[in-house]
Amino acid sequence: MADLASKHCVGCKGGTLPLKGDQLIGLLKQLGEGWFIEEEQRLEKGFKFKDLKEALDFTNQIGKIAEQEGHHPDIYLSWGKVKVTLYTHKIEGLSESDFIMAAKCDDAFVTKYSKQ
Repeated sequence: MADLASKHCVGCKGGTLPLKGDQLIGLLKQLGEGWFIEEEQRLEKGFKFKDLKEALDFTNQIGKIAEQEGHHPDIYLSWGKVKVTLYTHKIEGLSESDFIMAAKCDDAFVTKYSKQ
């Protein structure tokens, strides 16, 4: 996870193909527990919190990271829960940047919330 989290997201160039098969599995193994790949097109994980305030705080942290990286996940916020969905719209699939952003989300969660 640390290797991916230390990288920066890179915008896709024309003609870039989405990752498939073993490429996806190799990157998934570098992430923390709970991430899953849906139909080789989306990367998702649910995070749990003690209340809405913590969930909202985490959502805002993800937003700051996304702005810095120029790579924006879909975020679903509810009481005590945040679901993050990543995919690269331009290629209608997954790129390494999706996994980098996922690792950064994990780091943000572990740093502040996993010690509770």
